[in-house]
Amino acid sequence: MLKLRFVVACVLAVGCGRSSSPEAAVEAKPAPRAEASANVAKSVPKAEPVPSEEPAPTKLGSPAPTFTLVDTEGKTHRLQDYKGKMVVLEWFNPDCPFVKYAHSQGELQEMAAQLTDDDLVWLSINSNAPGKQGHGVERNKTARREYGMPNPVLLDETGSVGKAYGAEKTPTMFLVDAKGILVYRGGIDNAPMGEVDPARPRPNGMAAGDLVNYVKAALDDMEHSGAIALPDTPAYGCSVKYGSS
Repeated sequence: MLKLRFVVACVLAVGCGRSSSPEAAVEAKPAPRAEASANVAKSVPKAEPVPSEEPAPTKLGSPAPTFTLVDTEGKTHRLQDYKGKMVVLEWFNPDCPFVKYAHSQGELQEMAAQLTDDDLVWLSINSNAPGKQGHGVERNKTARREYGMPNPVLLDETGSVGKAYGAEKTPTMFLVDAKGILVYRGGIDNAPMGEVDPARPRPNGMAAGDLVNYVKAALDDMEHSGAIALPDTPAYGCSVKYGSS
């Protein structure tokens, strides 16, 4: 009996010792949550940046983006068909107030008729999406008659051509030389709605209040020196009404 009591007492003593030992209590604790979270975070790979779906607009001095577009009369136009000629591209929206002014009172009234010849082609391009201002075959057919436009109006409903060129405003003008190189991008002139803006760039020797037709100046530069003094000017006007991506 005494031997049995001694064994029980020893067992109780050992059990109490374990429960009261601080070292044992520490060993029994689970790993802190913060450390566990940190370990999990370390095991998760970092997310790679998602590349942009739309490429950057073509830079000046690079081959102009090629395109195949149909005009309001159903005729197909391919940029490569005009290689060997200077091509003027005018981004167009018949209901934009800036376009209305340019074609009824401003610089675009007669420019296409004056400049178009065997060596120069003028194409207007409408990149507004279906349902947006100035979109549609019939509206643009009517606009050609309203403004007396001798050149075709091409429809870029997906906006892919406009985005490739970086067209943001109407009107925005682009020049593609006879070798297919993009050599000018920007405004038609320095006079939004007919008012000369002295803050806009002008060639050397011209006063701040002088009207500058940037497209004519660029064509003159190419004819006489081959180098355009102002190849990239700020466009003004209405935003191009691209569709949602």
